[in-house]
Amino acid sequence: MSDDTSLPLGGMSAQTFLRDYWQKKPLLIRGAFPDFESPLSPDELAGLACEENVEARLVEVEGPERRWQVSHGPFSETTFARLGRRDWSLLVQAVDHYVPEVAELLEHFTFIPRWRLDDIMVSFAPPGGNVGPHVDNYDVFLLQAGGPRRWQLGGEMSEEAPIIDGIDLRILADFQVEADQQWRLEPGDMLYLPPRIAHHGVSESESCMTFSIGFRAPSMDEMITSFADYLGEQLPQSQRYHDPDLSAGDDPAHIDEQTLARLRQQMLATLDDPEQMAQWFGRVMTQLKYPDQLLPPMQATDPESLDEALQEGDCIERAPGSRLAWQRTAAGEATLFVDGDGIGCSEALARALCAATPIGPQTAGLEGASELLVTLLDRGSLRWVEEDDDFDDGDDGDEQE
Repeated sequence: MSDDTSLPLGGMSAQTFLRDYWQKKPLLIRGAFPDFESPLSPDELAGLACEENVEARLVEVEGPERRWQVSHGPFSETTFARLGRRDWSLLVQAVDHYVPEVAELLEHFTFIPRWRLDDIMVSFAPPGGNVGPHVDNYDVFLLQAGGPRRWQLGGEMSEEAPIIDGIDLRILADFQVEADQQWRLEPGDMLYLPPRIAHHGVSESESCMTFSIGFRAPSMDEMITSFADYLGEQLPQSQRYHDPDLSAGDDPAHIDEQTLARLRQQMLATLDDPEQMAQWFGRVMTQLKYPDQLLPPMQATDPESLDEALQEGDCIERAPGSRLAWQRTAAGEATLFVDGDGIGCSEALARALCAATPIGPQTAGLEGASELLVTLLDRGSLRWVEEDDDFDDGDDGDEQE
């Protein structure tokens, strides 16, 4: 990667950031987005939190029933009307799925692979609003979008760090602010945090909004279980534990070392399959966060009508929340991963469909494109752009992820 001052890294190159900070240590970036203005207001965020199927939480430092009370949406106007003028926080997940202007921010973070991006959570808090000192198990960029917020860091915490009992939040019971690790962030400032770094952010204004750009990081538990399930679905029932080298022992109830070594060899031989692991990983890292969000069209797409519409200037885009990635195969082609599924196609087509630009006639002219576009439109992974906007469909579909 080369130096690129357009990245939100304060003039730092992506290469330097990844080498010195990514998953290593925090970084404060003043003016990451100069003159930044939030693409949505607190009232619009509250409106989202009132919608069905939108994941939202309300955290009250002193709730009507208990301290650190957590409520889950959808909320109503009555909920917000009873809140005071301080000491609460509204958090709404995946706002980039609903607000295109928020989704556009993700294009500034493509120095991290797209399949690692999770979503943008937006929080609003009046003075004193916070969710307590805590840690996250994933990387996050905290972009201040409105008003100031004061952040304090407490160093890397182990899994055994004690938390406060009896509440719905994992608030650290012992949070010690490290020297020179507290800052007041203004709109446009951004703080990067690696996993397991203790942090505590408190609103200092009536208009504090923070955008949290989070990244997917499945646990080893999740990955091992998922990969085993994926392999298990493809293994024949005839492939079983076998012991043609069995020898007589002195105790028929004893599970000896030879048995365990044989078992280990058989299981590792089955699990150590790079091609299967690659296919599984592409599927699991493009699984939908909210499966019900994709909306297939009322009528099946007609291939001829699709080609005509594209030639007339209409274009196709990825549906909000849809996840795409691709991977080269040993045969010199590619697997396109879409929302947890894997589809074989050419590398040029896979690159074009995963690129950030809308899909037009040039992409549709690639081999196998029309059929694949029909499939993805009918699944809801792609959709027609509602307005005719000028765009560049690219020269050859070779935009690098």
